[in-house]
Amino acid sequence: MTTQEAQHWERPGPTPAQRRHDWQIGALLVGGGLLSVLLLNSSGTFALGHPPSWPEQLAWIVGITAPMAWRRRWPEVTTLLTAAVFIGAQARAHVDTLVSSVTLFVAIYTLGAWGRDRRRADVIRIAVIVAMFCWLALSAVLAMPDIPADAFSGAAGPLPPLFAVLLTSVLFNLTYFVFAYLFGNTAWLSARRQHEVQVQTEALRRSQAVLAERAVIQERVRIARELHDVVAHHVAVMGVQAAAARRVMDQNPPKAKTALAAVEQTARTAIDELRRLLGVLRQADASTDPLTEQPTGHRLDQVETLLSGAREAGLTVDFRTFGEPVPLTDSVSLAVYRIMQEALTNTIKHARANLIDVRIRYLRQEIEVDVADDGRTPPEHAVRPPSGSGLGLIGMRERVAAHGGVLEVGARDGGGFRVRARLPLHDDVRSAETVDAG
Repeated sequence: MTTQEAQHWERPGPTPAQRRHDWQIGALLVGGGLLSVLLLNSSGTFALGHPPSWPEQLAWIVGITAPMAWRRRWPEVTTLLTAAVFIGAQARAHVDTLVSSVTLFVAIYTLGAWGRDRRRADVIRIAVIVAMFCWLALSAVLAMPDIPADAFSGAAGPLPPLFAVLLTSVLFNLTYFVFAYLFGNTAWLSARRQHEVQVQTEALRRSQAVLAERAVIQERVRIARELHDVVAHHVAVMGVQAAAARRVMDQNPPKAKTALAAVEQTARTAIDELRRLLGVLRQADASTDPLTEQPTGHRLDQVETLLSGAREAGLTVDFRTFGEPVPLTDSVSLAVYRIMQEALTNTIKHARANLIDVRIRYLRQEIEVDVADDGRTPPEHAVRPPSGSGLGLIGMRERVAAHGGVLEVGARDGGGFRVRARLPLHDDVRSAETVDAG
């Protein structure tokens, strides 16, 4: 919210639940006022002089407290009505002063907290406070002739008794009205700040959604570029094998047949990778970082390069391979390489680890890469590393989903963080053979 928007912000009206609560508050104050009138009349406590009749007393107390049922819906009217009835009741020597004073305080506070027009709310509150002090001065002047001569016989302080009484009354009322005014303003500011926080939270949520969507798009575009390199490699191989078959077709038919079989096998592999990856790719902005490395070909033979970088960063690396290595398609090899790269990068940047355990398992139908560290990642960061954006994990999920695999990320039971991905191996991968047609 901008400064101009904050200055012109208008607090929304009360919700249905808040209106029901106001009715309950109004009923409670009416009941408390009636009880106060009953008790004061029964005890003969008449602070303002001889009271009016019972029906008039009941009318005054209901007139003061009942408007509280609409205090947040119409705060200006409620405050003016309550103040006017309060002064009228005081002028008629109404017996109740406690519930009436509480009601007037709530009315002034509510106008400060819920007044939609801030200037009008300030004017009305100040006018009510000034009117109350004028009434206080007038009532004091009217009451002076009725003060008994011995009213201050027990006074022993340094100040004149009458002056002390008046000063006490002024200070009490000043504190009463200042707090009602300031509390109302504080409540309104709190509501405005809460609204600003909600606006900022919603803007942040939308920004995060845009960033996440952009990250997914960029990762898919990156995968598409890598797919282009993989398919281009296969097509190039097919061209070489087809040219070889053409050259030896007449002189050496068996060798030509072998070359054509290799073309067939390579075509099937390329089609399989296209079918697997194109299902998750969408049209996206092709503007990616031109400096981003786009690796091609098999990369598992370059794992040691990644691990040496981790060692140079001060980590102890335990790398093991299990099972019998089998040839991988270029896209699977790239996916495994990228997953390991991102996992190692997260460990170096965020995990504060000493040891990292990297394992590659060649299973019967799958290849599994498992990267675990002993970092001190708090449990609340089990989904992504602390201080990270989580975009690397999005890339991992996209690559694993593209191959129909399974990705597991999260905190380890014994401490640290683990990334484990399992990608399927297809039958044509296991049976693929390289044919030299040249």
